[in-house]
Amino acid sequence: MVVEHPTMVRPGTRVRLDEIDPDFHEGLGKRDDEVKERLKQARDAMRELQERLYAEGEQSLLIVLQAMDTGGKDGTIKHVMRGLNPVGVCVSSFKVPTPEELAHDFLWRVHQRVPRRGQIAVFNRSHYEDVLVVRVHELVPEPVWRRRYEQINEFERLLAETGTRIVKLFLYISKEEQRERLQKRLDNPDKHWKFSPADLEERELWDDYIAAYEDALTLCATEVAPWFVIPANRKWYRNMIVAELIEGALREMNPQFPEPDFDPRQIVLE
Repeated sequence: MVVEHPTMVRPGTRVRLDEIDPDFHEGLGKRDDEVKERLKQARDAMRELQERLYAEGEQSLLIVLQAMDTGGKDGTIKHVMRGLNPVGVCVSSFKVPTPEELAHDFLWRVHQRVPRRGQIAVFNRSHYEDVLVVRVHELVPEPVWRRRYEQINEFERLLAETGTRIVKLFLYISKEEQRERLQKRLDNPDKHWKFSPADLEERELWDDYIAAYEDALTLCATEVAPWFVIPANRKWYRNMIVAELIEGALREMNPQFPEPDFDPRQIVLE
């Protein structure tokens, strides 16, 4: 059972990103009352459902965020997850593997970060880097990374069958939007720390990354772990849609407060 939504990649369909508009925003405006109300309702519901999830302690939710550089992963976490109880939320960022991580299979470091029962885990980048950057930069032979699509599907199936709901979000921005965001980082001294000359080298590989993403979205969109392609040029629209998708997943999980193992009516406080 998954959240039905226009942004969902249906299993068995071929994803072509040039057919998706990263600037789509339903004709809404940033300051429209509808936008503010939809985001508020989704976040309010997320807080209530997270409390039930944590108290129940039987299920967990894994949110996977992938995007091109400047795609808005950090901003999404900051604005969408605001107000949740940090005790029940864990954010993991997957960067260049350490020597210890490289000494194991590519899923080893990821499996250690999946959420425990009752928790929500957010992956800022994820195991998909091993069929994205690894593929684009030819860090392993093609037969190796090609096998990883099915290995990823089996890994996610294991998580789903043992109580973890998975929501995978690709924050899709245009190449022109990326250029504008990179320029803003250069223009603002307070943002220089977020810029690296290597970002420009990665930008030169845009088409290669698009091809890699299209394959990952196509081959790893499953019933138990769907992909959603989020139009992300407009940050406010991105935040609203992501919040609604997470709320929908939690609502379908339907966590319940556990019944007490005592009779509260028999307790007398003095």
